[in-house]
Formats: sequence, structure tokens, C-alpha cells
Amino acid sequence: MKRIGKKVRVIKIFFFLVVMVFTSGFIGIEKEIVSIESRVKWMTFEEAVEKSKTEKRKVFIDVYTDWCGWCKEMDKNTFSHEVIAAYLNENFYAVKLNGEQKEDIIFRGTTFKFVAQGRNGYHELAAALLNGKLSYPTVVFLDENFDMLQPLPGYQKPDFFDAVLKYIGGDHYKKVKWTDFQQSYKSPF
Repeated sequence: MKRIGKKVRVIKIFFFLVVMVFTSGFIGIEKEIVSIESRVKWMTFEEAVEKSKTEKRKVFIDVYTDWCGWCKEMDKNTFSHEVIAAYLNENFYAVKLNGEQKEDIIFRGTTFKFVAQGRNGYHELAAALLNGKLSYPTVVFLDENFDMLQPLPGYQKPDFFDAVLKYIGGDHYKKVKWTDFQQSYKSPF
């Protein structure tokens, strides 16, 4: 009798482990599907310039560095949010620009280069977009003609950032003051 009881217990444990393995696998798949759907479709600056030749859109640029902890927090908490990612993908060309990138970028007849200065150096396009204030993270909004609308320095929480996206993406900035827009804005958060 003790052998049968022991076999039953082993079978129950085995069955439990099998169920746990398969369940955790499906949960992981579901999380991956959600994260794929809520990802921003990032592109390079050059890709945004090229795409804008056939379809005009505003340009959103996330200026970051590899060592910036708050940049990583924005990736994890703000840009990965489904509402924000969807709005960026539908209304902007979303660009990731490393503020210390080594590769040249040619734009409007000017070659922007990496400048070796200090410990890490900086990229001239990042400096131009940030008005010489190299602060990371900074997000930059450009209009459909790649003219500056607004740089926004610092970590941005999803709820505030969504309001800024809608204000600029919906062209409200052209006719409504920011303070008035904030009063009428309905947050999805």
C-alpha cells in the first residue's frame, strides 16, 4: 500500500510540474504578444527623413545615451505603454538618437559629426536639437518640415507625456495655450 501511495504522490507532483511548465510558457507568450503590440516603431533620423519624402508626419526624437539610467526608465515605463506607443506610431516618425553616436548624419546639406570632448563626447545633431544643452533624456518634437517645435528635457511619466503627445500631435499647440489644453485634456491613465 505504501508503494502505491508513493507512486500516486509522484504522479501528482509530476502532473503539477507539467501543468506549471505549460502554463508559464503560455503566460510568457501572452506577455510577449502584448509587448510586441505596444512597442514603438523606432527608426533612425535618416529613415525618418526618407519616409517624410512620401508621407509627411511630425517627427519625435528620443535623444538618449547608453549610460543614462533615466533614459532606460523612460523606455521601460513611458515608451512601452500601449497608449503612448500606439499614438507615436500613428502620428509621428519616432526616432531614437544616441547623443554620443559616432556615425555622421547628413541633413539639409550639413554633416553632423561626433565631437570627442570630455569623457564621452557628443554628436553635433544632438547638440543642435537640444539647443546646446546636453541633458538626457530629452525628447524633441519637430514639425512635418523638420523644424523645431519643442525640446522637452528630463524623464517624463506616461500620464504627463501622453498629454504632451496629444497637444503636439493633434496640432492643439497652434490654437490653444498649454494651460487651457491641460484643463480640457482627458487622460487615459
